[in-house]
Amino acid sequence: MASQPRLQVLAASRNRISTLRGFPHLPSLESLRVEENPLLEMPHLEAALILLVGPTLKKFNDRDLNPTEAEVVKQYPAHTAICIRDGWEFCSPELAADSTFSFLLEQWKNKLPQDYIVKTAYVDHPFEEDPCHCHFSFTNLSSEGKLVLKYQWFLGGKTPTGFVPIPEELSEVYWPKSEDVGRCLKVECTPVLNDAEFPPVFAVSLPVCLGTGYPKVINLTVNGELVEGNVLKGVPQIAWCGGTPGKGVASWLRRTWNGNAVIDGAEGMEYQLTIDDIDSSLVFMYTPVTEEGVKGDPQCTMTDFVKAGTPSVSNVYVVGDIVEDNTIKGNGKYFGGKEGLSKFQWFREKENGGFLLVLSNSTQYTLIKEDVGWCLKFVYTPINLEGQEGEAAFAITEAVRKAPPKVFDLKITGEAREGSKVSVTATVTGGTVASSRVQWFKASSSEFVNDHELEALCTSKVSKTFRIPLGAVGCYIVAKFTPVGPDGEIGAPAYAILDDVVETLPPSLNFLTVTGEFSEDQMLTASYGYIGGYEGNSLYSWYLHETEDDEGSPLSEASGLLQYRIKKEDVGKFVSFKCIPIRNDGIVGEPGVFMGNDRVTPGNPTVLSLELNGEAIEGTTMVANRRYWGGEEGDTVFRWVLTSSDGTWNEIEGATSSSYSLKCDDIGFYVSVSCEPVRIDGVHGSLVTTEAIGPIIPGPPACRSLELAGSMLEGGRLTSHAEYTGGVKGNCIQQWFRSHDDGSKDELIADECLDLVLADVDCRIEVIFTPVREDGVQGSPKSVSSDTILPGEPKGVSLVIPECFEDNEISPIKAYFGGKEGTGKYTWFRTTEKLDNLEPELVASCSEVVGETLLYKPSLVDVGFYLILCWVPTRCDGKTGDPLMAITDNPVMAAFPSVLDVNLKKTSSDLYSGVGIYYGGYEGSSLHKWYRESSDGTRICIDGAASSTYEVADADYSCHLLFGYTPVRSDGVIGEEKFSEPSDIIFPEQLKIETLSFKGNQVERETLAVVEQIPRNETQEHIWGNYKKEIKYQWFASNGSGVDLSFEPLATECSRSYRVRFEDIGRCLKCECIAIDVFGRSSESVSAVTSPILPGIPKIEKLEIEGRGFHTNLYAVRGIYSGGKEGKSKIQWLRSMVGSPDLISIPGETGRMYEANVDDVGYRLVAIYTPVREDGVEGRPVSASTEPIAVEPEIYKEVKQKLDDGSVKFEVLCDKDRTPKKVHK
Repeated sequence: MASQPRLQVLAASRNRISTLRGFPHLPSLESLRVEENPLLEMPHLEAALILLVGPTLKKFNDRDLNPTEAEVVKQYPAHTAICIRDGWEFCSPELAADSTFSFLLEQWKNKLPQDYIVKTAYVDHPFEEDPCHCHFSFTNLSSEGKLVLKYQWFLGGKTPTGFVPIPEELSEVYWPKSEDVGRCLKVECTPVLNDAEFPPVFAVSLPVCLGTGYPKVINLTVNGELVEGNVLKGVPQIAWCGGTPGKGVASWLRRTWNGNAVIDGAEGMEYQLTIDDIDSSLVFMYTPVTEEGVKGDPQCTMTDFVKAGTPSVSNVYVVGDIVEDNTIKGNGKYFGGKEGLSKFQWFREKENGGFLLVLSNSTQYTLIKEDVGWCLKFVYTPINLEGQEGEAAFAITEAVRKAPPKVFDLKITGEAREGSKVSVTATVTGGTVASSRVQWFKASSSEFVNDHELEALCTSKVSKTFRIPLGAVGCYIVAKFTPVGPDGEIGAPAYAILDDVVETLPPSLNFLTVTGEFSEDQMLTASYGYIGGYEGNSLYSWYLHETEDDEGSPLSEASGLLQYRIKKEDVGKFVSFKCIPIRNDGIVGEPGVFMGNDRVTPGNPTVLSLELNGEAIEGTTMVANRRYWGGEEGDTVFRWVLTSSDGTWNEIEGATSSSYSLKCDDIGFYVSVSCEPVRIDGVHGSLVTTEAIGPIIPGPPACRSLELAGSMLEGGRLTSHAEYTGGVKGNCIQQWFRSHDDGSKDELIADECLDLVLADVDCRIEVIFTPVREDGVQGSPKSVSSDTILPGEPKGVSLVIPECFEDNEISPIKAYFGGKEGTGKYTWFRTTEKLDNLEPELVASCSEVVGETLLYKPSLVDVGFYLILCWVPTRCDGKTGDPLMAITDNPVMAAFPSVLDVNLKKTSSDLYSGVGIYYGGYEGSSLHKWYRESSDGTRICIDGAASSTYEVADADYSCHLLFGYTPVRSDGVIGEEKFSEPSDIIFPEQLKIETLSFKGNQVERETLAVVEQIPRNETQEHIWGNYKKEIKYQWFASNGSGVDLSFEPLATECSRSYRVRFEDIGRCLKCECIAIDVFGRSSESVSAVTSPILPGIPKIEKLEIEGRGFHTNLYAVRGIYSGGKEGKSKIQWLRSMVGSPDLISIPGETGRMYEANVDDVGYRLVAIYTPVREDGVEGRPVSASTEPIAVEPEIYKEVKQKLDDGSVKFEVLCDKDRTPKKVHK
């Protein structure tokens, strides 16, 4: 049978199956039935099938798997399934390891190189991200040549099938990845002898387990040369064991003769060797740490001793100014252990290009005259404390420069006073005084540090003299002398300072004058020259003199000013200016006075401005406003002139004053005025004339009288009469207004007559008349008001009844006259016939009264009848008029059929009814329909659903239902179909679970499964059979025991079955179950609780012995115990000879640890572990063994070395009492 990757159930009962050879690959198989087959006689058949199928197999022969068989499976080697498929005869687990290996050896024996036999072939139990080793060894009987082994790793499934090669994994070790967890590994070993490859042998592992999460260092090395200055790098090889790779903790320690010392700051993977590390060894320590913060065990490795570097020097340079007479210094950076007596030499460049030694054993050198123009070379030869000499290094300077010019004996001569001249004297070497330059400064102190504290008074000049300016008063004079050589070379400047502070002169004026014309309204300006320190607030004053000799009177308004404008009152007098100089320290100098030579003269009479004010209208008084200047004004002359439109002008006789009133005769002319200024002494000025204004126009129009005539009654007519004056009458404006008692007005549209209407009743009519002249000029408006307007007699003008329809309110159309209408009287009648004579008595006798308001809404009973309305008009004051009647043209019509409030109601779990309110005459045979609406909005009419009730069907689930109502009137008229609102989504009855029960033993390590019991009714069976989607489970564990149990959820336990764990012993387990249908609805939660869990039979699993495999090592037995709390389990250590089933007990060795000795060499160590529960119950003993114990390689190497060297002495143990005896060879 071929492999069936998707097959879940296989029934092969009643066949002749007698072997499992060639069993197909069935990775998804859950149930297998092989009843009535010879195969059933095979012992542990279930265990063999679990090995072949894998963890998916849940049932065998329609029964759950036997937990005991599942435990037996774990005792078989990983390659058992491969051997079964190849025809190996299945046997008990105790013999399976040797039997399967012998079976494989039989297959491989003809494929191996001649005389070679496979000794071992197995793979360590693999763990995630932990190196997994394969172990292959061959026994060479007699062949020659070196056997080379090649490897290839493969990755399979949950069972040892479907292996695919893992690219580039060709070594003895493979690091399983996270995605390999739960899958088997396979490694093929290809023997190569004398370049000839032979068919491979293989080994298979158990499924890869999850890593422990604790990282560990597999290998730790330090790369780099152990010489001062080099960089060492720590290289760890880490197994992360399922943890996320993180940044480990690294540190470097220095190991000396007196202990270890932590190197400050050396916490990285790299470290540069320093001088402190010489003759010491270094220790690199590394602790792996995952991203989750889990730390592994720290590991360290130690280097050999660090050596000092070869002496050398770098960065050799010379500091200092390379100028004659200066001292320079040579420097360099030494390297190579501790420095000894290094050599320092100075050389001067020679003409032939060579160098002459000028100084030894000194890092400093003073430049002399002979060095000028030549380069110097500084040579640094490094030597360490041991006297080892390194390669010399040197630095060459630039050519030595000659010393610049210098100045000596610098002095300043002269007096320290404002305006005085000072000069400098000095002695210059390397230059001349004449070519040197001097710059003058002022300083606030006689002591200064640099130029920044000085303020320059001039630029640098060749002149050696300087006149002290005013700005230097109160300061010290400083001279900066810069020597200059004949070739223009500039030397270092020198400074000299006067001993005394610069003094100032007394305040005085060196000139005083006044400029400007001494005439009325002219501006005079005074100016002067001040000397004697810094000027303070000097005093200025102006004086007016009657004669040149009097003291004069001060002009207070010009005090403190340098300017003065001559006023009219100053005419005929003298003007003078006086200035008193005052220094800023308050000292007053001699005053200075300037006197004008001539008296102040008046100005010529002048009209500065002339304006003509007034409007050019008949009767207006025109006024000439002027502004005079030029002494005291006399009798100024005015002349008034009229100018016609053609330019002819005439002077108005008798008009000689500054004002003039326009007359009637002036209409149409332009008016202007002329002014000739005259001073009081009779001097005439220039004539000034204004522009002409006009033409002159007549006065404004006006209304003399205004009256109203006519009847002051509603329906009457009013007429206005107005009398106009003011030139030719134009289009006068007449406005009509309705005045209310509250003072508000409404403008009316009318000419000379106004017809009174209802709105005018109880109001007054006002007329406003505005006179307008022919040329458009308006006069002042005039108004007149009427008496209060009275209302007319009440009267109904017209009454009309519109078309009448059922339930449509009737609003009659009527017209009223006679003042403000009050509340009239209305009477509605219903009659079967249309009456031609609408006399009130006739109507009342043959009709039925149906209403007494203006508005009336016909009802269903009015349909087919005529309606009559009788109206009695009434004024607001209660006075009534004659009644007025009207009848409808046609009988009342029925409304169009329609339906309101269409909706559906759920009367039971699967029955709905539809209802609606009919309107529109009398209802006939209306139509009913039911619709089904899907989630995408598609609406489908349901066939056969034509009544007002509907029973839900399966097709309606997850849809909405709608009820459709089409109204039909009794006369057959069909209205519009109306729909109800969609119902809620239609769902079947929810899933229900009656009870839960447990299947399986409530004992540790057993698997419990829950079984649901559903209600036994037709509806629930139908729903469970057609609409169940899934069932969700959640397991809980109690916090203790007792009556009131509290449970905590087990987050990862959400399946139907649960494997009971050790920690569940004594606790109760609870499982909650919820059924979910295809519509996403959940049933009510149902739960079941177990009795307290009992412990299982004691059992030890995955027993193994840890140790390196040499006779000096310590060995420990490890295993996983289950079956309640472990008590005093029994352990016995034994020896086993390779190839022999006999076991030799090791007396006294019953602990978990065993220290091997030389007696164990060549034997396998075997540990038999008998699990014992705390109550004394014993489980089945389990054994584990090591590979044959070998001699410690270092000891073997040492013994062999000494044997090769000759006679040696050994201390050996000859008997059990371990008494040392000496043996000579």
